[in-house]
Amino acid sequence: MKFPELQTERLTLSQLTSQDVSRIFLLFSNNDVVKYYDIEAFTDSSQSIRLIDHMQQRFESKSGIRWGIRLKDTNELVGTCGFNSWNIGMKSAVIGYDLLPSFWGKGIATEAIKQIVNQAFWGELPCGKLNRIQADTIPGNIASESILLKLGFKEEGIRRQSGYWKNQFHDLKCFGLIRSEFIES
Repeated sequence: MKFPELQTERLTLSQLTSQDVSRIFLLFSNNDVVKYYDIEAFTDSSQSIRLIDHMQQRFESKSGIRWGIRLKDTNELVGTCGFNSWNIGMKSAVIGYDLLPSFWGKGIATEAIKQIVNQAFWGELPCGKLNRIQADTIPGNIASESILLKLGFKEEGIRRQSGYWKNQFHDLKCFGLIRSEFIES
């Protein structure tokens, strides 16, 4: 099974490899990046190696996929995006994404996510074509919610205290996008 590489106007979305350890560490050791995540900021590069291996195992087991977001001009890794899990039988998946803060507000995350949503609804992925994509945010993560709404996700409600990490419960705001509602472009 070949990892699908995707292109946008400014980005290449490709498989994470051992060459990306230092950039993954830079990304996930940043407290601003992991503020709303269910992980603590990385403190050691070995955590980056384990994360890359975990993402590769998800792909190989057909339980998820994560792309590295790279600037097309320089091949610099600036974030990741993908489907943290998918349910082949239900034709649905849960999306996730992150980006280095120096690249926030430039439309990069929106561009990358739009491409993987297009691929999931209209292209080919190991999970087959999806019908529904879900995203969960912690209330207050306005930037993430803005991206989702811009791409046509609908706010579906809050699941009270359905997450637990960093020694506290978290409400999760659920967003959903259905293939028939998404306009391919």
